[in-house]
Amino acid sequence: MTEAITRLFLVRHGPTHAKSMVGWSDLPADLSDTAALDRLHHYLPPDALVVSSDLSRARDTATAIGRDRQRLADIPELREIHFGDWELRSWHEIDAEDPDRIRAYWETPGDVTPPGGESWNQVCARVDAAVNELVETHRSRNLIVVGHFGQILTQIQRSEQLSAEEAFAHRIDNLSVSEITHRGTKMDRGWGIGAINHNP
Repeated sequence: MTEAITRLFLVRHGPTHAKSMVGWSDLPADLSDTAALDRLHHYLPPDALVVSSDLSRARDTATAIGRDRQRLADIPELREIHFGDWELRSWHEIDAEDPDRIRAYWETPGDVTPPGGESWNQVCARVDAAVNELVETHRSRNLIVVGHFGQILTQIQRSEQLSAEEAFAHRIDNLSVSEITHRGTKMDRGWGIGAINHNP
């Protein structure tokens, strides 16, 4: 029996140009770089299913690169990190008020939580569950998943079996593609990694 291999192409949305922490705020993406969108469209598998988070910067990017591919319903659980009270504020502004917490959040990510937001471990649990369901529902397919910096890092961390600190060392550019695979039927194993932060 042939082993089921599901391929996920994780695409980060177009830039927002915000100079602050943008999590669940619904800022639009700048999709004016049509050449980059065309390259992405042609690079990604033509038979892939397209899915995104429900935030407009991911949804609109998915539409711009997906085109005639089949689109799945948006998944809210694929959202960016929920920054809570830090949302749309700069590092320097928060560092002046709560330096220990913000440094711990980014330098030793895990259970540290922004006020009113979610910890890194909570982000991983949320996104892992959503991706597991996608893979189980669409096993052996190619999936284009358009989302966010933090959401993509959760899957790189899982696939490479990294610590959170190691995962955060990865750069994830806007309109880049990171590729992961899942083999077999057990969701607690079978993950593999391909290109990370590839810019077609």
